[in-house]
Amino acid sequence: MDLAAAPGTVVRAAAPGAVTFAGEVAGRPVVVVTHTGSGAPPLRTTYLPVTASATVGTGVAAGDPIGVVATGSGHCPVGCLHWGLLRGDRYLDPLALLGSGRARLLPLAPP
Repeated sequence: MDLAAAPGTVVRAAAPGAVTFAGEVAGRPVVVVTHTGSGAPPLRTTYLPVTASATVGTGVAAGDPIGVVATGSGHCPVGCLHWGLLRGDRYLDPLALLGSGRARLLPLAPP
């Protein structure tokens, strides 16, 4: 899911858990929070491009800052945050964590 966010915007954990990755993937900074007690395998939220302020092993509560949006999201005309939710290697709708709506895909170009 892409969320509009300018570089430097504080990024907060969507749910409680622990930071299990904070580093680069394919040249972009990524933070991963694993949500303990969320089943097997546990749910993980991913945030990119995010320069981490929380280190691996840090426990976080929902709403705790984990980093800031970095420059270079890749495809957004202005800054954006890519927010994902996974169980194992399967991507899920991250809005499920918030108990609101469903994700909708927008057209690539205006009609």
